[in-house]
Amino acid sequence: MAKLELRNLNKTYTPKVIPVKDVSLTVEDHEFLTLLGPSGCGKSTILRLIAGLEEPTRGQVRIGNINVTNRRPGDRNIAMVFQSYALYPHLSVYENIASGLRLQKTPSAEIKQRVAEASRVLGLDELMNRKPGQMSGGQRQRVALARALVRRPDVFLLDEPLSNLDALLREKVRAEIKQLFDAQQVPVVYVTHDQTEAMTLSSKVAVLDKGCVQQLDPPDRIYNHPANLFVAGFVGSPQMNLLTLPCEGNSAILGHFRIALPELPTAPPQIILGIRPENVRIAESEDKNLVRGRVYLVENLGMHKLISVNVEGSRTEPITIRALVPTDQSWGGEDVTLTLPPQDTHWFDVQTGNAVSRRQPLAIGR
Repeated sequence: MAKLELRNLNKTYTPKVIPVKDVSLTVEDHEFLTLLGPSGCGKSTILRLIAGLEEPTRGQVRIGNINVTNRRPGDRNIAMVFQSYALYPHLSVYENIASGLRLQKTPSAEIKQRVAEASRVLGLDELMNRKPGQMSGGQRQRVALARALVRRPDVFLLDEPLSNLDALLREKVRAEIKQLFDAQQVPVVYVTHDQTEAMTLSSKVAVLDKGCVQQLDPPDRIYNHPANLFVAGFVGSPQMNLLTLPCEGNSAILGHFRIALPELPTAPPQIILGIRPENVRIAESEDKNLVRGRVYLVENLGMHKLISVNVEGSRTEPITIRALVPTDQSWGGEDVTLTLPPQDTHWFDVQTGNAVSRRQPLAIGR
């Protein structure tokens, strides 16, 4: 058993190009860590630093309490699954899976045993004599996973392994990956820009932006308690409503309406209110925290409708709130009254973008 540690890892190409900035992470046995972020945020570079495919400018990579920063990739006992599958086109499935073990000079009998085990787990028994060109994308991905599994590594690294698959196949293989790695006893680091993969597969998620870790937490905390504006805006689809509102006294002004601020030492001139569309509801008679407006766009998403509402009483540019409501729900015309449940609101500092700690805000009224 081994754990993976990154200590103040830094990668600098030029003074202006620094894809990884002092990243420190720990991935324990049994943990599945996803590095999540937009293109160019540094997640693939971190994976390459762990694998030894790049050398860090500063910091350490430790596997099982051993500093492997200066070790070659082949001496780190890691297994990596690439986005492009990286299979040998002239070799059969069996030979592709066994190739790494043969390079390690593993005895033939043990190779057969390990390949048979991986093949059974991944449902490859009927494909062992085929070449990669004779298989579908999902089958080739399973072969790449099998090749990693037979290595019995100290750490698994997966670099966007599902990005080349269509939506239905991606969903199927994602479920297979979750079951597969739930049974493993070693750290797994998974790179993706897909939020669904991060939320469904991971025990921990590191959200990255511009080479820095913005938040490191379990998926539910990433979603329900974003640490800053970047995490709030990046995680979630549809995107969280983020409204920059003026403040008067202990209230934020939203159109004609006043919403109580969290307790702060000094009331700021502005604050950012965040609430996810699925938490915005069409109001009922007993609801509080009401906001009225006019619906100007309805998007049918199947099970839900995403409605966009211009808030009544906006002083300058229109303020828009989006709400995700059941498809069969109606609101009786263009005008609608929404409720913003206090327990589902988030507050962010305009200057720093960081979340503001709060007690549940209550509507003061019009």
